[in-house]
Amino acid sequence: MKDNFLKRMFQPIDMTEGKPSSKIVAFAVPMLIGNIAQQLYSTVDSIVVGRYVGDNALAAVGSAAPIYNLLLVLFVGISTGATIMVSQYVGARVREDLSHAIGTSMLLTILSSLIIMILGPLVARPLLILLQTPESILDWCEDYLVILFVGLLGMAFYNILSGILRGLGDSLMALVYLLVACALNIVLDILFVAKFDMGVAGVALATVIAQVISSVFCLIRLAQMKEFFDLKWKYVRLSKKYSGSIIKLGLPSGLSQAIFSMSMVVIQSLTNQFGETIIAANVIVMRVDGFAMMPVFSFAGAMTTYAGQNLGARKYDRIHKGVKQGTWISILVISALVGVILIFGKYVMGLFTTTEELIRISNNFMRILAIGYVAMAMSQSLQGTMRGCGDTMTPMWIGLLTTVAFRVPLAYLLAYLTRSEALPHGDYRILPFSLMCAWVVGATLSAIFYMKGSWRKRLKDSTEACP
Repeated sequence: MKDNFLKRMFQPIDMTEGKPSSKIVAFAVPMLIGNIAQQLYSTVDSIVVGRYVGDNALAAVGSAAPIYNLLLVLFVGISTGATIMVSQYVGARVREDLSHAIGTSMLLTILSSLIIMILGPLVARPLLILLQTPESILDWCEDYLVILFVGLLGMAFYNILSGILRGLGDSLMALVYLLVACALNIVLDILFVAKFDMGVAGVALATVIAQVISSVFCLIRLAQMKEFFDLKWKYVRLSKKYSGSIIKLGLPSGLSQAIFSMSMVVIQSLTNQFGETIIAANVIVMRVDGFAMMPVFSFAGAMTTYAGQNLGARKYDRIHKGVKQGTWISILVISALVGVILIFGKYVMGLFTTTEELIRISNNFMRILAIGYVAMAMSQSLQGTMRGCGDTMTPMWIGLLTTVAFRVPLAYLLAYLTRSEALPHGDYRILPFSLMCAWVVGATLSAIFYMKGSWRKRLKDSTEACP
């Protein structure tokens, strides 16, 4: 009896049968815990450097993040395309195609990672200077970025392999491996910074080591899943059919990430003008925001796999039913979480720093952002469904409109309009306000395109059930 329970617990989830809401929650909860653990990487980095090194070190870690994310766009596209393709082949029960898709995804990950590992260290400092990074934190930012780029392959492989596991319906084992790596990251952070006094470089090194270990665990798990596909060298090649499908499905998401990252780089340039205190406050808010967003992205990921598997199984009516249930669950969960953050906000901000001004500014930022989280819950669930059905273009265009055409111009306009003798660069509160407005606009566009979008064409033609 016990053995049967454990076997069911660790089995991949078939989302083409059973009550949609139950399947979505069962899939999303391990993914949510995993995403929270993933967020702990950067959060623990920030807490450790903020507590043991100082507020400027905290600002350095945050200033480096937009550049790091900008250079990850090749990998993001591959990961998204692989997850969609794998989930659809799993639903269609096509073993040979699934084996080719996984092997091709792994090789594309290696090639894209090598490009970024070479390019990243070369452009890190010039980009930091271009963004007007304060001289007081410039060297720390560069050290942090170079170490992360050199060790990128571990992070890339964890994310692509965990994405494949999710496409197969197995979000639980990816969680188990991530929790082990996360615990190791925390121990190494404290060891390298508090014991060995390695500063910002220490937290970057700890992150790289932990991510390499989690990627190895994921690879071992995939090798054990012989009942679904074959992990053999003959499938690890750049097949035109599968490479083309992965790129076709993943390119819009990669471009979306590139657009978002570029907009964040531009916003970071604006943020840097407000000085080290606002930079550090923004870092704290983004770390807390990362946790607040975890339910949103977890349910969005669950909806992608859910839609992909049911599209592959040609159960189109089931997709519509699951979208409604999954979206409402996501909205309810994020609403409760945001309520907790608003009530206990100052205590949460106090984990990162003992500076009262930083705590006050960060807490005000979170209050401005609050209403936007509900909007994000709706938009990401709908966009996740579109991606699972093969329509990755619509979410890309929504991202383009909300981040580049709306948020960035709005932030700079408000900064200009709020300038004064006391505030020569404008009111710093325009940073969270412009972001909140962009989230609301994105939710509105997602609802419109979901109701009338081209993604529905995928449901009308059963010949497109798989890439």
